[in-house]
Amino acid sequence: MNDLPTLDEVRGWPATCEVTKAARALGCSRSQLYAQIKRGDAPVRVLTFGTRVRVVTE
Repeated sequence: MNDLPTLDEVRGWPATCEVTKAARALGCSRSQLYAQIKRGDAPVRVLTFGTRVRVVTE
């Protein structure tokens, strides 16, 4: 079963989302995406607010 969101679903998301939700959309684990963000090679733009990380969806 494919639980990846469709492009239309992603387009309906708010301007930012949690790393967990973005990782699911990208087909990777949350820890993999956090590691990519930390290294600076994540395929997404991120905003950091203190310790909170949000992925830009627009």
